[in-house]
This record gives sequence, C-alpha cells and structure tokens, in this order.
Amino acid sequence: MTRRSIERRGAAGRRADVAIVGGGVVGAACALALAQQGLQVVLIEHAEPPAWSADAPDLRVYAFAPDNAALLASLGVWDAVTAARAHPYRRMRVWDAAGGDELRFDADAFAVTRLGWIVEHALLQDRLWAALRKSDVVLRCGAKVVELEQDAGDVPDGIATLELDDGLRVEARIAIAADGGRSTLRERAGIATKTEDYAQRGVVAYVATERPHEDTAWQRFLPTGPLAFLPCASWQDPADRATNVSSIVWTLPDAEALRVAALDDAMFAEELTRAFASRLGDCRPLTPRVAFPLRRQLADAYVAGRVLAIGDAAHVVHPLAGQGVNLGLRDVSALRDAVADAQSRKADWAAPHRLQRWARARRSDATASAQAFSLINRVFSNDALAPTLLRGHALGLVGRLAPLNRALWRHAAGV
Repeated sequence: MTRRSIERRGAAGRRADVAIVGGGVVGAACALALAQQGLQVVLIEHAEPPAWSADAPDLRVYAFAPDNAALLASLGVWDAVTAARAHPYRRMRVWDAAGGDELRFDADAFAVTRLGWIVEHALLQDRLWAALRKSDVVLRCGAKVVELEQDAGDVPDGIATLELDDGLRVEARIAIAADGGRSTLRERAGIATKTEDYAQRGVVAYVATERPHEDTAWQRFLPTGPLAFLPCASWQDPADRATNVSSIVWTLPDAEALRVAALDDAMFAEELTRAFASRLGDCRPLTPRVAFPLRRQLADAYVAGRVLAIGDAAHVVHPLAGQGVNLGLRDVSALRDAVADAQSRKADWAAPHRLQRWARARRSDATASAQAFSLINRVFSNDALAPTLLRGHALGLVGRLAPLNRALWRHAAGV
C-alpha cells in the first residue's frame, strides 16, 4: 500500500474525474494515460502486485505490438521494461501439421527492425506501478467495490458513485471496469456478456531448445489446437545458464491438456518435441507447467451510463494470435485520444455521445478480432477432410500475396 493511499484512508468520500477499478496492465496504463491528460484519477485495486523478479520469470507472456510499445513509451514506462527484459522478435512462421506452405512474416520485408516483443505480464505490471507511485493518480489498495450508483448516461453532468468495502465512497464523471473477465463493476453496471467455452486449455511453460529460436515466433497448427513457441531472452536458472529459451503456449482439449501438464519432465519434453516436429531440435522444460481454460467472452456493450468496460472486462479472446493485452491497450489509446480531442475543442470529454462513439469503435474492432480468432481455431483445430486439404495451402497463399501479408501484419501491429 502506498503512502498516499494510507494518508487518505480516513476520508469518508472522494471526488475524481475518473475512477478505475483494476490495476492490471490495462487498468494501470489507463490510469497513467488519463492522468497525463490532466484528469483526476483514482485507481482501486484489491491488492498491490508483488515486485517482479528477474530470477522468477512469469509464465504469462505477451506478444507485444509496436503501437502499444509506443503507448507505454508516451507514459514513460517502455524504456524501463526493455531495460529489464523484453525480447524482440523479427520473424513469424505459421504452418499446418497436415501440410501445405508456411505463412511468413519478416521484419526486413516490412522495412522495420522488429515485429514486436515478447514481454512478461509481471514485468509490465511492475513498471507501470512504479510509474503510478510517482504520478498524481490516487491509489486505493486493499479495497473492493461493493456497490454502484449512477446517474443516467444521458445526463451531461452525471456521476458514478462507487462504494468500497473499506467505507470510502468515490464519485467520478466516469467509472472504468478494468477488473478482468469476471469484472464486478461490469456486472454492477448491468452489462451482460456472451461466452463461448472452447473446451480447450492452454498449457504454458518455459523451455530450452536444442537449436536457437532465431528471434522468431513459431506456431504449428495441430488437429488438437495450435502450438506456439515464443522467443525469449536467456535468463539465469538457479542450476544452469538457460539459453535458446522459448515460452510455449500449447492449446489442447481439456482432458489432454491436464494429462500433458501432469507429465514428468522427460515425458513432457518427448511429447512436446514430437508435437513441434523437432523444428528447434530437442526441448527441455525449464519451469513447471500450468494449464488454463480458454474461452471467448464479449460484453454486449462497452458503456452503460457512466461506466466503461475495457480490457478483459470487455473482451476475452483466444490466445492463438497473442492479441489479448494488445486489444485492451488499444481501448486505452482510443479513450485517451477521445479525451484529448475533446479537450482540444474545449468540449466535454465525458459527454455521453463521446463515450458511445468510443465504445462503438472499440467494440467493433475487438468483436471482429475475437470472431476471427475463433474461426481460425475451429478451422485448424480439427482433422476433418475438407479443411485439412485446404488450410495449409491457404496459409501459403496469404504468405505469397504481399499486399495481404502486409495488411495482416499492420492490423496485428496496430500501425
């Protein structure tokens, strides 16, 4: 808990421009971005995140896109992230186990130095919180939202009032739900969601490979689901110097994922190497494995009255394209730009029509992306004859059509 939040704990109420619930990567970035626009921001988080440790790599990693690196750079955070540990990748290779050509993306072909970075969740959150502690954002740690009251969305000067379990009442022009897929604030605002359970789990771990990863993000589609190897920086293992390190995300049906996660290291290494067709040689596990359930969840609306939903509170997508946190941070960038545009026009940044305009644009982009990822997963994660005969050739065709190849990369990169 910070000194500022301790000093203000005795207050019975607080007024702010923005109250953000959830201090993960997206919520913390949103707090910094809106505070940078001169707004009074309160960030409510039930527990301050633990410090990142270089000796304990976080199993949750992101394929971080250039537009979001630019966002964090504008917040004064990105240099601190890259100085700690963020590995750039220059190429992507995607292919189907059933055959056909590869889909290739190459930084040289796009005249850029890199396609993106592989970054740990805990590192991003740690550096964002370091910036928060130096900012004007008021941090309320150790508190949860228990009640929401709000004026109707069409009231120009309406407010949302959050009652916390420590007795504090926070009044704000807008309240932002950034508290994850099971968002309490989103539910309090009456925003419904539609969920598709993929009946799959993602098995994640760090592994060392016999051959170098070549600064390449690799993905092989199998009938059971995609298997991704994401290139990471080498790090000091307590037992030895781990080199050729990759983070894996192996999508499998629920029962199979639990079986694979429970294998001993030798059996896991053997099955993983075989599933990846020995593309990088033999694999050696560096960490325990974790299997997490996969689902698609989309909010029916991104704004309800004075409450906005962003990040996983608004959209949970399949991890096969590594776009989850990127979509969430694009919610933040779009909201910051909407506020800045209103301020430049000397208009009300929290006017209901402006919030609705932001919500329509972000919901359209995130929904289209989520549905595309679901379609790709369905087409490639099966052994039916028709898709098996066509999909590998389709990947190769996309790779050979330079304008389409570039368009796909630009969309993923947010440029």
